[in-house]
Amino acid sequence: MRVVSNLIEAHIFRIVNNKMEFLLLKRSEKDIFPNVWQMVTGTIKKSEKAFNTAIREIKEETCITPLKFWVVPNVNSFYNPNLDHVCMVPVFAAQVKNNCSVALSDEHTEFQWLQKEEAKKLLAWPGQRDSVDIIYNYFMNEKSFLKFVDISENLI
Repeated sequence: MRVVSNLIEAHIFRIVNNKMEFLLLKRSEKDIFPNVWQMVTGTIKKSEKAFNTAIREIKEETCITPLKFWVVPNVNSFYNPNLDHVCMVPVFAAQVKNNCSVALSDEHTEFQWLQKEEAKKLLAWPGQRDSVDIIYNYFMNEKSFLKFVDISENLI
């Protein structure tokens, strides 16, 4: 068995009237996990850093450029029995303008802006729901002990 890290997870959010909303995308029927709601995900290219993949995938899948961008202190993981490997997935958070336009790639058919509990109901995997909680608590609660690494300077 191998341990690999070749995927990213990027949660896009906005703050509207002091409420956090998460952008979820519905996968197209032609892709793996058809019709599943998810955040931005993607495969890390050879010689690409994970945070660069997240920024690239956000732009490719939504045509959005984040205002601010952070490394979330959480790594999701799953076991792939076909390849007999455990995949470690770094998690990122991206804040966007409240009025930004979303233009979907052909990987997705719909999008929704949802508050935390609504978003968690649509996400299939527990680790993704945990990431939503971690991001929400960090930005909306004053007593968070976690520290997100701000890498907004890498947006250009």
